[in-house]
Formats: sequence, structure tokens, C-alpha cells
Amino acid sequence: MRCVTVHYSEIGLKGKNQPLFIRKLEGNLKRATADAGVRRIEERSGRLVLRLSDGADWGLLRQRLQWVFGVANFSLAMRIPPDLAALKQGVVAALAPLSFVSFRVSTRRAYKQFPLNSEGVNREVGAAVLEQRQVKVDLEHPELTVHVEVLPRDIYYSVQREPGPGGLPVGVSGRVVVLLSGGIDSPVAASRLLKRGCLVTFVHFHSMPFLDGSSREKAIELARLLTRYQYESRLYLVPFGEIQREVVAGAPSPLRVVLYRRLMGRIAEGIARTERAKALVTGESLGQVASQTLDNLAVIEEAVSLPVLRPLIGSDKEEIVQQARRLGSYDISVQPDQDCCRFFMPRHPATFSTLEEVRAAEERLPVDALVRMGLEQAEIRGFTFPEPFAANGSGNVTRNT
Repeated sequence: MRCVTVHYSEIGLKGKNQPLFIRKLEGNLKRATADAGVRRIEERSGRLVLRLSDGADWGLLRQRLQWVFGVANFSLAMRIPPDLAALKQGVVAALAPLSFVSFRVSTRRAYKQFPLNSEGVNREVGAAVLEQRQVKVDLEHPELTVHVEVLPRDIYYSVQREPGPGGLPVGVSGRVVVLLSGGIDSPVAASRLLKRGCLVTFVHFHSMPFLDGSSREKAIELARLLTRYQYESRLYLVPFGEIQREVVAGAPSPLRVVLYRRLMGRIAEGIARTERAKALVTGESLGQVASQTLDNLAVIEEAVSLPVLRPLIGSDKEEIVQQARRLGSYDISVQPDQDCCRFFMPRHPATFSTLEEVRAAEERLPVDALVRMGLEQAEIRGFTFPEPFAANGSGNVTRNT
């Protein structure tokens, strides 16, 4: 019987909390594979087993499992009774259509009462293969590895093991709000928090109708892309142009960017309170632009009371770009847009602002009213993955706050 065996690594270190993490991983696997032919999921001796229907789509399953954080690796496997003869026959049959010159057998024996230990199983299965094929055993660098897992009631064997994304199951670490700019950095920052088990709510600031809607559309596409890791997402689209006009009219030019960022932080914090999120997340990397010096970061963060997480703070641009390519967000992020942070951009932004001068500038601005404006005018887009399971059949819904 075909099935998929799923292994986890970091979850195995969670002690008494391990059942909670496994239940969350199981729920995420059910959601990710809801349309891929999985009949049920069972917990079996330190692994999860996905029982498949006859028409299960392995290509689709393989893709989906690569997006489930908490999965260390997985295999398309065959399940048989705990019988050595059946195992040897099954492995030989599975290898028959494959071309290879070297192999090894790797056995994990969770059922210690099985008559042979792991090395004994390796030798017996390896000998059966050598009787049928002109190949050699290579324990160090084999072209192909046969994986055997001996459990109390059955044996699973597979000839290909796929790497998972690792990390923790999404949903075990609470919710955060990510300031999603539409650029390269913030989607990568979001993915790093997803990998550490956080649920993510997205907030994007745009300057429509003063600028076109390109950055807004990019943010929608990025939120949709990232939803494949958490299955449901909300994106708050905050019109920021009028707020920027107020800052331009009432504050010194060099401080505009820092003031924009402080107002964004306050609005995002208001959304975080509504979402019951525990932290804000940005894609800032130290020294990358004028607003990301240590001085400016400290001044910007002072405007909010929630923790501000910066998972990219020590990464250089090439590292971030490479991860964006792996994530699949890079091609979206590099599309031309009219970003709100470039709207009313000062010619010489301050790189070393002080809290005193920024507070003095904010005294001339209706800060509370501007924050309320952003919160009241925010539009919310909802996303669901897999999309056919969305409530309205389109994969997203729209409403205003």
C-alpha cells in the first residue's frame, strides 16, 4: 500500500510539549494536502504516515510537503506486513525499473522485537538486490539509498527521500504582524518567522491615488505566495499618501523618512492589537538604507511598545536575494512599482536622527489623528490555500476595517 512517511527533527527535542507540536504539524499536513489524495494521517513511532488514496498525486504531494514547516524529510513509501521475505521481494520489485550503479540499505528499527537488528536487515535486503542486479554496495556515497523503517505492526520501504523545509510547525509560536513593503527583504523576513512557527498578518502601506497601484498589487501577490505556508492570511492595505502629505507640510525635510516609519509602526501596532499579535516584524538590514542605521532604528522603534523583530538585521543583500529566489518571491519583488517610501522622499534624509529632534517634529503633527486615519481607512484582503477551498472560490476576500 502506498503512503508517505514524514519525519521531523526539531520537534523531537520538545519534551513534554512534543504532543502539541505534533498535533499542529498533523493539522498543517492535513490542510496542505487536502486536495492531493490523502485519506488519513497517523502518528507512528516518531513519524507521521500519510495514507494515500489510489488516485493520490505524488507530484502535487511532493510540492506541498516542501512547504510545510516542521517537516525534516519525507518519502513515498510502500507499507507491508513485518515480514523479511515480503520486504526483500518488495524492494527488488521497486528497484527493477531504476538505473543505478551503486546503492546501500539504511534501516531504522523502531520495533526492537523484530528478529533482525538494523544491520541484519541491511545485509539481507542488500543481498537480495545483489542477486538480481549487477550493481555494487557503496556505504559512503551511494547513487541510491533504500530506506527501511521497521515498526511494530508494519514495515515501510522507499527508494527516494525528499528534504523538507525544517523549522517548527506554523501556529506554535503565536502571531506577528509583518510590514510587507513589496520589495525583496520583507517577504524573506516573513518566511523566517513562519519557519519559527509564527502565524503572520501582513500590513502594506501604499500611496494611492497619488501613486499608481503597482506596490499594492505586488503586496497582494506576495501575501498570496506566503499563504501556502500558513493556509490562511490577512493583508491590511493602508493608504498612506494623505498621511505623508501631513508630514511634508509640518516637519523638517531630513526627518520625513524616520517620521513615516514611526507612523507606520504605530499603525501596524494598532493592527497588531486587533489581531492579538505579539510582535512587529520588518525586513530591515543594518546599514542598507538611510533609515536603517542604528541611530534611526532606535528612534523608529521607540514609537511602539510591542517588540520589533528584524530577522534580516545581520544579512547582506546577496544572502537575502538568494533566499528570495528559493522562496519564489524574488520575481514578484523586482517588478517595477511606485513604493510609498519614495513618495515625498527628501533629497538628503537624516541618517543619524535623535529622539529629541524627532519628538519635537512630531509635536507639530496630529499624530493620533494620522494613526486613526490609517487604521480606519485600511482595507483587508483575505487569502486561503489551497485556493479551491476558499469561501468564495477565488482564494481571497476583501473588506474594509
